[in-house]
Amino acid sequence: MGVQVFLVFMSFVGFSFQAEALNPDQNLKCHPNDLRALQAFMAGLQNSIPGWETDSTSNCCQWAGIRCISSSSLGFEDDSNTGRVVKLELASIRLPGELSESLGSLDQLRTLNLSRNFLKGPVPLSLFNLSNLEVMDLSSNYFYGPVPESFHLLSIKVLDMSQNNLIGSFPSGICNGSSSLRVLNLAANSFTGVLPSGLGDCVSLEHLGVEINDLTGMSEGIFQLRNLSKLILRGNNFSGPLSKGIGKLTNLIRLDICSNGFSGPIPDVFRNLKKLESFLAHSNKFTGGIPPSLTNSPRLTLLNVGNNSLDGPIKLNCSAMVRLASLDLASNRFTGAIPDNLPSCQRLNNINIARNNITGEIPESFNNFPSLTHFSLSNSSNSNLSSALGILQQCKNLTTLVFSMNFLDEELPADPTLHFEKLKILVIANCRLRGSLPQWLSASKELQLLDLSWNHLVGVMPPWLGDFQDLFYLDLSNNSFTGMIPKSLTRLQSLIDGEISLEEPSPDFPFRLKRNVSTIGLQYNQPRSLPPTLDLGCNCLSGPILAEFGNLRMLHVLVLRHNNLTGPIPSSLSGMSSLETLDLSRNQLSGTIPPSLVNLNFLSKFSVAYNQLHGEIPSGAQFSTFPNSSFEGNVDLCGDYTIPCATDEYHPSEPPHKSATDTGFFIGMAIGIAFGFIFGAFLFPWSLKKNHI
Repeated sequence: MGVQVFLVFMSFVGFSFQAEALNPDQNLKCHPNDLRALQAFMAGLQNSIPGWETDSTSNCCQWAGIRCISSSSLGFEDDSNTGRVVKLELASIRLPGELSESLGSLDQLRTLNLSRNFLKGPVPLSLFNLSNLEVMDLSSNYFYGPVPESFHLLSIKVLDMSQNNLIGSFPSGICNGSSSLRVLNLAANSFTGVLPSGLGDCVSLEHLGVEINDLTGMSEGIFQLRNLSKLILRGNNFSGPLSKGIGKLTNLIRLDICSNGFSGPIPDVFRNLKKLESFLAHSNKFTGGIPPSLTNSPRLTLLNVGNNSLDGPIKLNCSAMVRLASLDLASNRFTGAIPDNLPSCQRLNNINIARNNITGEIPESFNNFPSLTHFSLSNSSNSNLSSALGILQQCKNLTTLVFSMNFLDEELPADPTLHFEKLKILVIANCRLRGSLPQWLSASKELQLLDLSWNHLVGVMPPWLGDFQDLFYLDLSNNSFTGMIPKSLTRLQSLIDGEISLEEPSPDFPFRLKRNVSTIGLQYNQPRSLPPTLDLGCNCLSGPILAEFGNLRMLHVLVLRHNNLTGPIPSSLSGMSSLETLDLSRNQLSGTIPPSLVNLNFLSKFSVAYNQLHGEIPSGAQFSTFPNSSFEGNVDLCGDYTIPCATDEYHPSEPPHKSATDTGFFIGMAIGIAFGFIFGAFLFPWSLKKNHI
């Protein structure tokens, strides 16, 4: 029975318990031992549980999260109205506190689910001795400390303690006396050492998840788990060659060994894994080529070996790989041309072969590639962008196209016959492309993300940029665009109402987009995680900042830096209530900084540096967190961040206002000086003549 079938089975069992407990004809009364155990458990919590009572006469079988069945149905000779607690389920109710050892007294407990709470402290040892327990889920809490080396959970089927702070060696006797464990999830803790040979005793185990720990190795015992269908080892410190013993796990469906230190060639043992559907081995140190047993795997749907040191030409047997849907070979050392047989993989929709040494042009065979939806060929050395777009437009289901740092120094084609009807994501950044924004782009009505940054594009930004109803991310920065900002950009509907319905690639198909060309730039693994953005920075744009930008309530990032924009900063920008970044630096803006901008509660990055602004810098709210560099280069700004303002009303570069009395005084003084000068000029010759006499 598979894991999914088993979980359905457990849900049915839980429903049966619930139906019996809620049957009004039963009128079950909580067993005194169970009541005491639950009250002791409640005493260790910092908050009370609604509906739970502390007096000794209360009936715990009626409490929220508790399920009872009659003692007689369990084979006890108690009163037929006595109920025994078989399920304690209090998931996701924000419970704080520590667990009491008293829970170990619930000796008829079948299900314990306290997941997704705020519980902390060590896991009580008594829980590992509940011989009737079938499901224990303590995941997503704050439990810490080690767990015992040996368990005595004789009936356990599902054990999940993932996402806690558990430490120490991996428990070696986890299946002592029990062969029923089917799901073991200890992911996202801090277990160390090796996976012990005792795991081989878990003969029924179907799912083993130990990802994101500090494990360093595995014993051969793990390769005895012939029923294992999912093995998740990602995010540990495994190193050295991947054991050929993997080939003994003949029921594997998903094998994930990503983000470790495995090295050497990938063993050619996958011929025995006839059920394997997903193989993820990215971010290791594998060398050599892809083994033939992988490239001929008939059940494989996902192959991800990106970010290794694999080399040689890419060779896939598409006539055998009839189910392959997602292929990620990025960040390796593959050489040669793009395989022209890829369209023969009839279900292949995601291809990421970026960051390799692949050369040449897009094969003509891609003209007939109807399954292709996502294609990344960035950081490569391909040529003939015009031909590439002409061929790929025939892929009628293509939604994502990423060509960054490729096709260098070519012209962005202006061919009006190009048409990408379903394109949602287009990234051709940092390619040093020449030309202007092509008219054919305006026909891609479903476009949601457009990044043409870091090129040499010129001309004005066309008004049709505002016609994309779903466009939420536009980056045209670091080009040479001129003219005014098109007013149509302030009518982008997705930035007004925020309704974005972006279809993501497979979670195992990483989408990476850097916010700048430095290696420190932020990377986003999925398009939906990108903040709604308008980046028009580092161009030659002129004219004012449009007041209508204030309509874009859902915009998170607005960058207009390093242009030739003039005029005031509109106070209406305060209407961008979701704004996190506003960069207006290095323009020719004048006037004051609108005080209304303090109402941008999410603003965390702000710059108006190197403009011609004057007056007092607004204070309070987020403005108190901005550094001096946000305002430098404006000689007439004053306030807490620069020169203190001398008066409440500051007028830059003007002489002080003068009163009427002062004016009269200066006029009188000027007349006196003029009269004295004339009179002196008249007397001076007369005086000289008198001296000669």
